[in-house]
Amino acid sequence: MTTRTLTYWQAISEATVQCMADDPRVFVAGEGVDDPTGIYGTTRAAFERFGPSRVWDLPNSENACAGIAVGAAAMGRRPLMVHSRADFMFLAMDALINLAAKWRYMYGNQGGVPVVTRGVVGRGWGQGATHSQSLHAVFGHFPGLYVAAPASPADAKGLLVQALRSQTPVVLMENRGLYQVTGEVPEEAVPVPFGRGRIARHGTDVTVVAASLMVHEAQRAADLLAGQGVSVEVVDVRSIRPLDTDLICASVARTGRLVVADTSWSSYGFAAEVAAVVAERALGDLRQPVRRVTPPDCPAPVSHPLEEAFHPNADRIAAACLDLVGAERRVIPKLADVTAGFIGPY
Repeated sequence: MTTRTLTYWQAISEATVQCMADDPRVFVAGEGVDDPTGIYGTTRAAFERFGPSRVWDLPNSENACAGIAVGAAAMGRRPLMVHSRADFMFLAMDALINLAAKWRYMYGNQGGVPVVTRGVVGRGWGQGATHSQSLHAVFGHFPGLYVAAPASPADAKGLLVQALRSQTPVVLMENRGLYQVTGEVPEEAVPVPFGRGRIARHGTDVTVVAASLMVHEAQRAADLLAGQGVSVEVVDVRSIRPLDTDLICASVARTGRLVVADTSWSSYGFAAEVAAVVAERALGDLRQPVRRVTPPDCPAPVSHPLEEAFHPNADRIAAACLDLVGAERRVIPKLADVTAGFIGPY
């Protein structure tokens, strides 16, 4: 398999173009998908190649547009809806939850309505309470939807390919802070299956389970702790629903300690779900209680310095790992922010 180095956004763009070329039923719709920047570059190549007949700029009416997409999918089309802010997806939840997610169950239609929805998380610039929310746990709560939060360019491409070829409604959450991250990506449109995580880094002392941006922060924490004699295993779940519980529990069985790092809140969220799964299936393997590293239980501030303090990072993950292994906390050097390339205005 031939690979090249691409950025995260280039991998999404390539997957979109390849899937549209392979399947004429696929179309892209969203606010600003035909702009010169094209949702930060991810949809511009598709618009340039396929034009306005298959890449549609939509008005600010997310619920109506989501309903149109569900109807189009029911009639055999393959819609790819794009939201430049995941927060706008709250306005589309009726169509996504009460129609797309329930279609097979309510109508006995095994074909379902394969609507694919991309939502971009805006953390990293001072986005404030209504533009910084990570909604993967919200959508992951509902049976009938697949939800994924890719951390690497290869997975950003592969999960989108899988979504556009599957028969299940899919929500893909992308952290805008990852768009400039680079990695090896296959030239071919190789799907990455849902429900199958990966070990991003092997270790023996502590397991850190994470998704999206927090995978990179966990790897940075692992680099810091390696110099202090603490070996951290990083589990990238890739998929929120279905969740690779076997991979998580197998890692905890090896290390005996678990930290869950997430960009959303602890209560009722992804971190809580992982902790519950391990409590049910691998409690006897735990040497210490589970630790969750998440934002504080309040909305995000708009001030950039306050936002930096609000969001979890490598330093907080490293501190949690040290607490679990009983090591005295040493001075941990401050690293450059992963999201430093995010300059706004959105």
